[in-house]
Amino acid sequence: MKPWLFDILACPIDKYFPLKLYIFSFETKSEDLATLTKIFEKREINSIEKEEIVVVSQENENYFIRDNIIIEKTDIEKYFDLILSSIKELDNIIDKSPNKQIQKCFEMIQLIIKPKVLEFYRILDPTKLNNIIPELYFLNKIKLEIEIESGLLFCKNCKRWYPIIDTIPQM
Repeated sequence: MKPWLFDILACPIDKYFPLKLYIFSFETKSEDLATLTKIFEKREINSIEKEEIVVVSQENENYFIRDNIIIEKTDIEKYFDLILSSIKELDNIIDKSPNKQIQKCFEMIQLIIKPKVLEFYRILDPTKLNNIIPELYFLNKIKLEIEIESGLLFCKNCKRWYPIIDTIPQM
């Protein structure tokens, strides 16, 4: 299961959202996460732009962004509303895995990326979009490319739980 799926899952019994996600193991290798972290920390813009994960376009005076989380071309203000909502969903993830590299990635999102995205959202200056592209790239990679191998989805409303077995949520 990809963390992005967690953004849209609700309890099938009572439709409660958001669920809690307890992660026990990842299928994604630590080396892949280390490479991703290195690209982010070095802010390798050329490497990031080649992948075309975060695409910025301008029409007249309006700026639009689309990526793998917010799939449709979206006005910059609405895009950052949706991205902040997606980051907030990570507050409901409890990582119980032994993978230290993924723990580092989740910490980076909370301690580095979230504040920087919030700051950009306050200013919302399209001319400074390049300053935030590495953060958006990293968030997209974490949400859509890492794979949760085993875990548990828990509805705190009805107290039901749903296992994640071999990357598949059993709902």
